[in-house]
Amino acid sequence: MINIKKSLIIYFSRKGENYINDGFVNLEIGNTKVIANMIKDLIDADMFEVEKKEDYPYGYYETTNIANIEKSKNTRPKLKNEISSIDEYDTIYVGYPNWWGTMPMPMFSQLEKLNFKGKKIMPFCTHEGSKMGNSENDLQKICVGADVKKGLAIFGSHVKTSKDQVKAWIKKGE
Repeated sequence: MINIKKSLIIYFSRKGENYINDGFVNLEIGNTKVIANMIKDLIDADMFEVEKKEDYPYGYYETTNIANIEKSKNTRPKLKNEISSIDEYDTIYVGYPNWWGTMPMPMFSQLEKLNFKGKKIMPFCTHEGSKMGNSENDLQKICVGADVKKGLAIFGSHVKTSKDQVKAWIKKGE
């Protein structure tokens, strides 16, 4: 029997008003989704977008206020859809924006329901200066039994020009 390795990209991304370079822009596609799509273009992978059941507001400050409350209360928001098993995958790319020093709480809602034993985890995040924050440590706690690799942090304002950086990170994690 041939063991064919399969990869999955699980990500959370937010479109709408976003903070970039000391100003605000309207994103039709969230920064993390841009990176997730780049990864998909570079490797053969399935994708799953984590979406909160009740969308975050369009406005940046309204969203960050809600996200801060969710984090401080350790909330697990309800999701629109969930993936129930990652058994068929060897490598899981986990993507998110860095909100308040870690992943958005909907990522916790999804990831805590999965069995990561024996999986390779490749975390990536978008940010505007806070890099990976504490998210790699949080992934180590959630993804029990997994090999969590060094994460890739991409400035949100640089996502469209980061394909070479993403490609090098994937190659390093192989």
